[in-house]
Amino acid sequence: MNNEKIAVLIPCYNESLTIKKVINDFQKELPEADIYVYDNNSTDNTYEIALNEGAYVKKEPRQGKGNVIRQMFFDIEADYYLMVDGDDTYPAENAQELIAALKTGQADMVIGDRLSNGTYFNENKRAFHDFGNNLVKNSINYLYKAKIKDVMTGYRGFNRMFVKSFPVMSSGFQIETEFTIHALDKRFKLIEIPIDYRDRPEGSESKLDTYSDGIKVLLTILKMFKDYKPMLFFSMFSLLFFLLGLVCGVPVINEFIHTGFITKIPSSILASGLMIFSLLLLVTGLILDTVVTNAKKEYELNLYRLYIKYNQIKKL
Repeated sequence: MNNEKIAVLIPCYNESLTIKKVINDFQKELPEADIYVYDNNSTDNTYEIALNEGAYVKKEPRQGKGNVIRQMFFDIEADYYLMVDGDDTYPAENAQELIAALKTGQADMVIGDRLSNGTYFNENKRAFHDFGNNLVKNSINYLYKAKIKDVMTGYRGFNRMFVKSFPVMSSGFQIETEFTIHALDKRFKLIEIPIDYRDRPEGSESKLDTYSDGIKVLLTILKMFKDYKPMLFFSMFSLLFFLLGLVCGVPVINEFIHTGFITKIPSSILASGLMIFSLLLLVTGLILDTVVTNAKKEYELNLYRLYIKYNQIKKL
């Protein structure tokens, strides 16, 4: 459809060195798109530069990329969304390819994959980033039996259905991980398109802290593991405490079988406590699994209503 609207979303924090080039590149590659820059309390002149280049610019006072994306999803109406960082690390030349995957229905979310062709590893020299990327990627792929190659890229495309049904829970850079887990858990169609990654130009500094942000991402995975797969999450801990209970309880049981008496009172109390706690964890997992299943059913019904409403709007 010729009247389908494309929105390029650029969350920014102190990107005065690169924002002009990023806007101009996407204006060239997607002349039909509207470009939105949300400035997240920058202390430089990012806001003024973006305004002068013809972008729609708004200030978002709540610090954190997740907060910016949340407000963007609330404010901006479009059929297709392309999200990119304002640091000029992602090539606008791939924009048409990402949008095409959404328009043809191949994907609800398309991922700009930095890792497959090796450009990220060649350009990014920050310590432990490779290790962190692989740890997060492998954890999510294991949980969801998936084969995602780049979980934490900031270059993504979405269709309207995905954006308007996505609950943003993270406030910071964990939002990238949240996108991927949500898409896998809710069975959205997603594909990856390899892109060339460019490191930041000289003078431009990354806002990521390798250690603190890495810990936040891992905690996000752990939390979403608990929220999305509670049966597996609590069963693992239930099994752990069950085994500890056996370690403490087997000598007590063995003593009772051979002597008819129990002298290891502390061990018997500890074993009983561990077994009870193990059972409580298992029951908790069963209850929460039922809750999550019902929530998924409700989500599917709401998604269906949104799908019907969107199709009605498109026909007008």
